[in-house]
Amino acid sequence: MLLSGKDLLDVANENSFAIPAFNISDWAMLNGVIAVSEEKKSPVILAIHPDELSHIGVDMMPGVVARARNASIPVTIHLDHGATYQQVLTAIQHGFTSVMIDGSMLPFDDNATLTAKIVEAAHSVGLSVEGELGTIGKTDDEAEAGTADIIYTEPAEAVRFVELTGVDSLAIAIGTRHGIYPSHLKAELRLDLLKEIKAAVSIPLVLHGGSDNPDDEIGQAVKLGVNKINISSDIKVAYHRKVREILADATVREPNTIQPPAIAAMKVTAAQKIDLFDAAGRARHY
Repeated sequence: MLLSGKDLLDVANENSFAIPAFNISDWAMLNGVIAVSEEKKSPVILAIHPDELSHIGVDMMPGVVARARNASIPVTIHLDHGATYQQVLTAIQHGFTSVMIDGSMLPFDDNATLTAKIVEAAHSVGLSVEGELGTIGKTDDEAEAGTADIIYTEPAEAVRFVELTGVDSLAIAIGTRHGIYPSHLKAELRLDLLKEIKAAVSIPLVLHGGSDNPDDEIGQAVKLGVNKINISSDIKVAYHRKVREILADATVREPNTIQPPAIAAMKVTAAQKIDLFDAAGRARHY
């Protein structure tokens, strides 16, 4: 059941829940994410960053598309943090049904111009577009792009950005960071700012850097109007922590011995996120 991001997120917006966007980096993670989503009867977004796409290769994409079409729950295949027009065109050519263009590091006018160009191209072939306004933080070198200091999204600028670009969803900066928080850094969301943005902008709102934030804050963010939350670090940490444990036995070598326990560990983390986002059972709305 393969849908565009707009078709997926508009339902979440209307019914006040958030859809998890799990970043996948290989076939095992793909199968695990879809399996746990089917078990929880949750819609899901398969997020693939350009670096992840370079890692798995575009030749894997027909298999990803087929797996999504055959799933028993609604699935969107989403380009996460596309940075250039060419990256978006590559996604369009290889079966993605949603793209993000991240011009958040650019001045406002340049971000709006680039995003509007992507919207024109993507909408012409039925794909939806996520833009980003404001910048989120970054905790370590393994995390995706971000800034040392968060630049919070201004509600008035969000209204203008949506009007200028025609985006279908908007990633906002309210205090999250990519990656896993070090002990000295406290995760804290500006829920007051989220309320203001939600009151000003009618399209679905997106939270990046959703890993490693306190559950109570994330749960409140969902109640206050976030409709998509990106989870990458948390599921990868769960997956690879189990891999390291298994590989402590030097005699183990077969992927079908190593990967299933790692997938099971990842699914536990993913299931907790699905419940936290109030997405369990929401496939019934589609």
